[in-house]
Amino acid sequence: MPNETAFEMAVSSVRFGPGVTREVGMDLQDLGVTRIMVVTDPTLSTMTPVQTALESIKAAGLTAVLYDRVHVEPTDASFLDAIAFGRDGGFDAFVAVGGGSTIDTAKAVNLYTTYPPVDFLDYVNAPIGKGLPVPGPLKPLIAIPTTAGTGSETTGVSIFDYTRLHAKTGIASRRLKPTLGLLDPDNTRSMPPQVAASTGLDILSHAVESFTAMPFSERPRPDRPTVRPAYQGSNPISDIWSLQALRMVNTFLVRAVDDPSDDVARAQMLLAASYAGVGFGNAGVHLPHGMSYPVSGGVKGYRAPGYITDHAIVPHGMSVILNAPATFRFTASAHPDRHLQAAEALGADVSRARTRNEDAGKILADRITWFMQRLQMPNGLKAIGYSSSDIPALVEGTLPQHRVTKLSPRYAGPEELASIFDAAMTAW
Repeated sequence: MPNETAFEMAVSSVRFGPGVTREVGMDLQDLGVTRIMVVTDPTLSTMTPVQTALESIKAAGLTAVLYDRVHVEPTDASFLDAIAFGRDGGFDAFVAVGGGSTIDTAKAVNLYTTYPPVDFLDYVNAPIGKGLPVPGPLKPLIAIPTTAGTGSETTGVSIFDYTRLHAKTGIASRRLKPTLGLLDPDNTRSMPPQVAASTGLDILSHAVESFTAMPFSERPRPDRPTVRPAYQGSNPISDIWSLQALRMVNTFLVRAVDDPSDDVARAQMLLAASYAGVGFGNAGVHLPHGMSYPVSGGVKGYRAPGYITDHAIVPHGMSVILNAPATFRFTASAHPDRHLQAAEALGADVSRARTRNEDAGKILADRITWFMQRLQMPNGLKAIGYSSSDIPALVEGTLPQHRVTKLSPRYAGPEELASIFDAAMTAW
């Protein structure tokens, strides 16, 4: 099969500015919808962002029905609960107010209520599911993020824990992209510092992974344009967004975590999340994300500080970044210049390494480790309860994540993954 010769750029519309949450009712009115399912989690349901959205919808003369049972780090069971609510409600539009868990849940509700499948796994990425294409356009979905991390308001991906495998998987299609993302810096004001740190490090890894992913021209060319994957590999347009996101992370992440009243830093991190989302939403992510899914899915007793849940949790951004330094030391030999460019955008001094390819992975890994230490992340997988005896299960949970692992710039089979997980047990 010949190699790919084209790439496609697909993005959601976004609107940025303090107070734009108050405009959601008018947006829905202009879309001609009347009955809206507002999706959020139990913690946010009584807080200002959700209440502002509900008041705006009511002021526009529309009907809003609140669903506030989103599971932080959603599961197939929590998706099914939200889908059942959506199916029975007769909704013609959706509004998601929350972090990536909420926006991803709303995407799934939109898909499964618009085009109900025979089996839940029909749309889920292969090889766990059938990976069937989304049959047609979906209903309007407006995403209002309250965290600065996932960039889910710009992507066509919906991620969940598949409990039977103790690993994350998901659904991917350009048609899942929200109709509009409302980026309101006022909505991140109540984000706890630990959440700001974890979600901010997710931005960091999104941007590095998309910039260092296999180039789009190394992928096989599809038979039809409509089956070109959402995650195509690094490309000239995604590169621009990813590098700028890294520069913004370098300048504003620590500021935003240290001082939640720093309005400029919080606003810039919200923008950085969307910048990185545009980058990885079209280029894709690779090994740190693929490896993170069994880490968060197989959590034992660890409960991350700052997250209000009734269950053990390794937040997504944390599970990703714990694997990142070891991964980039491994992948750097494939494209050392790109790894050095990413390190430089993150503030590292790369002046002495341009001709020393073996240094690229170490420089990038060391810079990421600096951020982990500064933001008080756990010191590797051991610090959240894993040991070397868990490596076979972690590898087994990573291998089915073809959608992302195949974008690694360097091949990683079972032996390579085991070696990376072993190196990730302790970060510094």
